[in-house]
Parts: sequence; structure tokens; C-alpha cells
Amino acid sequence: MAEHGRSGRNALLVGAGILASRVLGLVRERVFAHYFGNSDAADAFKAALKIPNLLQNLFGEGALSASFIPVYAGLLGAKDKESADKVARAVGSLLAVALAVLVLAGVLGTPLLIDLIAPGFEGAKREATVRLVRILFPGVGVLVLSAWCLGILNSHRRFFLPYAAPVLWNLAIIGALLVFGGAAGGGARAYDLAEIAAWGAVAGSLLQFGVQLPAVCRLLGGVRFEWNPALGHVRAVMGNFIPGVATRGVNQLSGYIDEMFASFMATGAVSALAYAQTIYLLPVSLFGMSVSNAELPEMASQAGSAGGAEAVAAPLRDRLERAMRRVAFFIVPSAAAFIALGDSIVNLVFQTGAFTRSDGAYVWLVLAGAAIGLLASTLGRLYMSAFWALKDTRTPFRFAALRVALTAALGWLLAFRAPAWLGVEPRLGLAGLTASAGVAAWVEFALLRRALNRRIGRTGIGPALLVRLWGAAAAAAAAAFALKQWTQGLPPLASAPSVLALFGALYFTAAALLKVPEAAGILAAVRRRLAV
Repeated sequence: MAEHGRSGRNALLVGAGILASRVLGLVRERVFAHYFGNSDAADAFKAALKIPNLLQNLFGEGALSASFIPVYAGLLGAKDKESADKVARAVGSLLAVALAVLVLAGVLGTPLLIDLIAPGFEGAKREATVRLVRILFPGVGVLVLSAWCLGILNSHRRFFLPYAAPVLWNLAIIGALLVFGGAAGGGARAYDLAEIAAWGAVAGSLLQFGVQLPAVCRLLGGVRFEWNPALGHVRAVMGNFIPGVATRGVNQLSGYIDEMFASFMATGAVSALAYAQTIYLLPVSLFGMSVSNAELPEMASQAGSAGGAEAVAAPLRDRLERAMRRVAFFIVPSAAAFIALGDSIVNLVFQTGAFTRSDGAYVWLVLAGAAIGLLASTLGRLYMSAFWALKDTRTPFRFAALRVALTAALGWLLAFRAPAWLGVEPRLGLAGLTASAGVAAWVEFALLRRALNRRIGRTGIGPALLVRLWGAAAAAAAAAFALKQWTQGLPPLASAPSVLALFGALYFTAAALLKVPEAAGILAAVRRRLAV
């Protein structure tokens, strides 16, 4: 029980850090929109940020988590700190050298990258984008090193700092815009402000890395360059790193395919997809990522401990199933809310100015389609963490590739063919596109579960618990939907909070009455707090 409580606290710390960075990210976007709107300078900055971000997405947290943390945390779990420190320093040194080469290549090859990502940019807009990319590339390289710090800190159960550190990146950009934004105007002056924002992003990258570095130095007994690629454990990290990068690349490809399909639909489809993804990713980050990232070093430590296959498999199964129950407790009501109350959520967040109630209804449909696979995608992250803990990155890659292929095929069918078959507006095919991703997520989840069950024994959430969770969520959603209908004439700021508060209160009450263990655990924690 003590271990269970510690795991829950770790997930809470990860979630708190992610929440802080997400909130500041929304503030950053609002400040950016205030100064740039939908101008050419805004297009240039967004395109410029997307190019070096590919480096971060491929080599950053996901790939390092898949390859480095299982080896490093496994050595710590085996009480071999000396070897663990050597591996950490060697991996950091290799990563620094590789990033230096990639950043230099990116800076020199920026014009070619612009032609690939934004071929329609011409004249001053293209020149400004080239300058911005060259400013941003080194900062993104530093962010990848920040992910190395995250791997070390997580393995030592230091969770809040690495996930809250991106707050500094957001603050640096916000500060740069607020300090220098008063001088901004249209045309060339807006491009000047975009360059200032880019330098703010570089400063934020250094801050995000720098705030973690002292803690890393203390844990490793100092940070120094250590070139030792022949070390056995380093080779293991490198061997798992390539499939980890490939998995990240596949996931990036999935996002590009969705955006490409949406671009062929009616005006507003691309932005509606982006709005829906912003909301969809909140529970994924707060509950799915927080629990899976907190569990990875724990799983890796158990996998690296002494004992036979069954001695490792039994605690791994137990930890995985507890984590799955915690995730499901929060993700099931999130999916139900997206389906039944999505318009209230969307309008509460976005309805202002040019974003109307009808826009909210459209985004709601897209969000409801995505909600089909919400539970599968979050539980799938836990199974990926289990495979990574077992130092297997190839199995998740194969299934991720299959998911992307299935999403593309189903997406084309549901987005472009199904509306004509059903006699609905073509733009509603966007909901089919997100639904196809949900179906593919369930296929990936089933494959991951079957493959892991073959290795460690039967895993999963009991049907009885799922029935109770979905029953509580459905009852709460029905009551909240009735309140939504009754208050639909009110502005979103007046109606949505009461609708969502009712839903949350009823879900938790129903779960407690149905004796869902996670609800009972939260009640017990609250009672202990009140008794202090």
C-alpha cells in the first residue's frame, strides 16, 4: 500500500507539472495572437517553430524515455549506481555531439527545409522564416538535452521539476512579447518582433535546461564529457534508441496525415481539428502521460532487479494493472464528457469574438469522434511503458506503424466517402477522420496487450470495474446533459461551469456508491487531510 501511495503521488507530481506548463502554454498562445493575429509574421513564426520542433519530437522525451530510462533505472534498481552514472554521462555526451551535428546541418540546410514544410512562402515571408528557423534550431537542440535531464530525474523519482520546467520556456516568450511588443506594427516591424520572440524561445530553452542541471549534477556527482560508446549498457541504449525514434517518427507522420486530409475539406476544418486536439490532449497529458511517465522508472527498476522471469513478471503485472485502474478512473468520464458535453467544454474555452456557438458545435463533433479511442490510447501508453521497461522498443514501433496505416486508410474512407453515403455535409467527414484514429487506437491497444500478456501473463482491467466506471459516467453525463439543455440560452461562462461541476460531482458520487476503489482512495485521502 505504501508503494501504491508513492506511485500515486509520483503521478500527481507529473500531472501538476504538466498542468502548469499547459496553462502557461495557453497564455503564451493568447499573447502571441494578441500581437500577431493571423498575419504573415505569425505564419512565418509558426512554420519556423515547426521545423526544428521535428528534432525535439524525434529525439526528445519519447525516444529517450523508451531507450535511456529503462537501462538507467534498471541499473539503479540493481544497486549499481557507478555503472548507472557512467551510462548517464556517456549517453549525454553522445547526445550532445549528435545534436551539435544535427543543429549545424539544420541551420545550413534551412532553405531546403522551408521548401519542404512551407513551399508556398515567397519573398519577405520566406526570408523571415529562414532567419527564424536559424535562430530557433540551437534552442531546440538544448530542449533535447533537457529531455536527458528529465530521464535522469525521473529515474531518481524527481518528477515535478522536469515537467514544470517548460513553464520557463513559455514565460521567456511571453516576457519577450510583452516587453518589446509595444513597438510592433505591421509588415517588417512584425517580423522584427517575431525574431525577438524566437530569441525569447532560445532563452527559455536555456532556462528549461539550466533549472534542471544542478539537480542532475548532484545526482551524478558532476556532469562531464565521457565518450564511451562501446560500453555494453550504452550500446543497449543506442540499440533501443533507433526504434524509439522510429516510433516517434510514425506518430509525427500520423499528425501530418490528419492535417493533410483536413486541408482538403471545407474552410475551418484544419482549425477545428487543432481546437479539438487541444482539448483532447488535456486528459491524455494530465492522466495518461502523468501515470505512464511516473510508472516507467518504477517498472524499469523492477525489470532490472534480480530474480527469474516470473519474479519480475508478477510485480510488473501488479503495477501495470494498478496504473491502468487509476488511468481508467479519470479517462472514462473524460470520454463520456467529450461525447455528451463537448459543446459546453469547447464553448467555455474558445467561444469569443469570431468563434461562434456553431463553430463550437462543429468542434464538438470532431472531439466526440476522437473520444472513441481516448481510453485505448491512454492505456496503450502504459503498455508501451511496460515494453520499454523490458527494453523492447521494437514491438511498440511495429504496432504504432500498423495503427498509422489503419488510421490513414479508415480516415480516407470515413472522411471523404462516408458523408456521401450518409447524406450529410462533406465537412462532417472530419469527425469520421478522428473516429478512425480512435478505432485504430483500439486495434493497437489490443495488439500491445496480447503481446505483453504472452511475456508476463494476463493483464487488463476487470469487466466488472469497467461496467461500474461507464455506468457512473453515463448516469452523470445524462443528468449534466439535461442541465445543459435547460441552460443552453445562457452564455458559456454562465452555463458550462455548472454543467461540468454537476457532471464531476455526480460521477464521483456514483463511483463511490458503486465501491470503485479509486474513488474510495480519494475519499480516504481527503479525510486524512481534514483530520490533520
